Amino acid sequence: MPAFFQTLEKLKPVYDWAYKIMLFICKLLLIADIIITSVTVAGRYFPFFTAPHWGEEIVLTLMVYMAVLSATLAIRKRTHIRMTAFDKYLPQKVLTVMDLLADVAVLVLGVVLLVEGAKVVSPAGNIAKFAKYSSLPKLSQIWMYMPVPVAGVGMIIFELEQVFLHIEELIAPKDGAQKEVR
Repeated sequence: MPAFFQTLEKLKPVYDWAYKIMLFICKLLLIADIIITSVTVAGRYFPFFTAPHWGEEIVLTLMVYMAVLSATLAIRKRTHIRMTAFDKYLPQKVLTVMDLLADVAVLVLGVVLLVEGAKVVSPAGNIAKFAKYSSLPKLSQIWMYMPVPVAGVGMIIFELEQVFLHIEELIAPKDGAQKEVR
């Protein structure tokens, strides 16, 4: 079994690459959010500046993308919110099993987000056909709902890594090593 985990270790650069791409996308979204918000606010208070009528809706859409993508990034770094009040009182194996169960639950959530989100944004879905932004009537609101399946993919990718790390910790624990926190 350790050979299996050595093979999985070779996938670490792929996970690192996916993490860096998602982080870069989040940075671009934040920059765009700040610029659009600044222009929209300036347009409201300065008479020589025209506020874009679509500013608020696009800012909200970008914020949705940042929220779900940053949540997937937190999975990779294990910085998401969790209860750790009793962790120091429980044996390491129990903690690892509990972490594994929690990660499997989030993995299932990722699959649900991917499957159901893909249904919503598919061409057959009503949103793709009828829902439009009020300030940009030619732009479909499919873009507002697209983060749901995107978050599902991100959660699946990063939760698979966490699940395999927990299984490796249970099957082949490192000698005297504390739980690795990246």
